[in-house]
Formats: sequence, C-alpha cells, structure tokens
Amino acid sequence: MLTEAQKEQYHRDGFIVIPGFKSAEEIAVLRARAAQIVNDFDPSEQSGIFSTVEQEKTTDDYFLRSDNTVRCFFEEEAFGPDGQLKQAKALSINKIGHAMHDLDPVFRAFTADARLEQLARDIGLVDPQVWQSMYIFKQPGIGGEVRWHQDATYFDTDPVSVTTFWFALEDATLDNGCMWAEPGGHRGPMRERFLRNGDDVRMEKLSDLPWPDNSTAVPLECKAGSLVCFHGLLPHYSAPNRSPVSRHAYTLHVTSAATRYSPRNWIQRDDKLPVRGFL
Repeated sequence: MLTEAQKEQYHRDGFIVIPGFKSAEEIAVLRARAAQIVNDFDPSEQSGIFSTVEQEKTTDDYFLRSDNTVRCFFEEEAFGPDGQLKQAKALSINKIGHAMHDLDPVFRAFTADARLEQLARDIGLVDPQVWQSMYIFKQPGIGGEVRWHQDATYFDTDPVSVTTFWFALEDATLDNGCMWAEPGGHRGPMRERFLRNGDDVRMEKLSDLPWPDNSTAVPLECKAGSLVCFHGLLPHYSAPNRSPVSRHAYTLHVTSAATRYSPRNWIQRDDKLPVRGFL
C-alpha cells in the first residue's frame, strides 16, 4: 500500500495523509447509515454528552456501556438553559460509538478493507486488531473542541502500538475544525493514561511535557475520501467548529496483537465479542 518514501514520512512525522482512499459511493453509504442510526435513536430512553475537556466528569454509565455496543452522544452545546435541544436531533449529535465496526453490517463493510490490512502491516502492525470505531459529526456551529491528547492514552499496549485510521467523510478545513498535529511529536513520551477499574475511571498523569501549540503544530486539512493514519503517541487536537459546515469523519483505533493490551484500558473484549482485525 505504501511506497518506501511514504513509510519514511510516517515514521518521521508520525502521520500520513492518503487522498482518495475511499470513494464517494462508499462515503455516501456510510453517511446514510449513520443518519439512520441517529434517526432511530431515542434520547428519552437514555443518552450522554461527550467531552474531552472534562472527560472524567462526563464519563458515566452510558459511556462505559458503549464499549461493545452502538450509542449516540450529544454535543456539549446542543442544549439550551432549559435543558432542551437548541436544534434538530440530527444537528446535535457529537458522535456514534464504539463498536459499529463489528456490530453494524454497513460499518463492517466499510472497515473490512484488505487495503487497510496491508497498510497496517506496512507501518509495522503485526496481526492488526480493531478495538474501537467512532463516527464523528463535528456539527456546524456547535462542534466541540477536542483537546490536545494522544490516542495511546486510551489504548495502552506494551510496547505502544495503537494506530488511528481517520477517514474524512467531508472536506476537513481550518474553518470547520480540521485536526492539528505536531510532526515528530510521536517520539515524545505518553503524557496521560486513562484507566478503568470496573465503573471507576481516572486520568493518570505520566509526564509534565507541555502540549504543542500553533508554533509547532500543523493543520491536517484534507478532502473527503482521504485517510489520515497516525501513531498513537502523536499529539493532536481539533478546534470547535463555528462554521455553517459540518466535518463528518469515521475513525478506527487499532493495535498489534504482538503487543500486550492493558487490562486497565476502558474497552475490553471476551469470547462473547472477540476483538477482530480488518478482515
């Protein structure tokens, strides 16, 4: 899948952007399925709000039980002072997570791509295992900030192996909250570790190294259909979306079976729903 130059770029920068990885037809099918999931979602039964800014405070039973199922989460700014949605439900959802890649046939078909298997192996993942999927809406006007973080914080392995596969389902621009990343930042330490013990969660601080800023970070603007693949230790962030245009994306978190997956990671699998790869 990757040329030697692309492999060198990935190992140097900690990320690579591959334009045109998914077709407009594939994207349309996935977006339609996401819209149907949201349409069928009844928030009166149970719902949650997703935030990376105060994650320990917003991590509740609804979130924890989404590890091996499919659930919708609202944007923090979706509700008015009266507790009611300020706009239509379809324009209020932050994301769908976290096991669509295994449980939903449409998402499974999008994920089960032999090219992804080869790409994972090209960058060093032995027997790739897909732990999590998320459909991210980045809604117009209220799409929330995703603070600086490293994905290895949530998928700790020894040695670090988690790799993110992020698909742009719409154009990602500076205006609508594209990702920013620090080239080469994956060579630094893991700064935090998100730990789960039953229903108790906490964020363990591991390093005082400050997060990047715009002096060292670069925007990862890309067109719909692009795949952004990046190392689990790469610091990255996205600003709030104050534009009138959404920024839909689909993301997968993948580790190598040759590494030890921590039993304290928030997502675990057992024989009832074993972790699978791309194929």
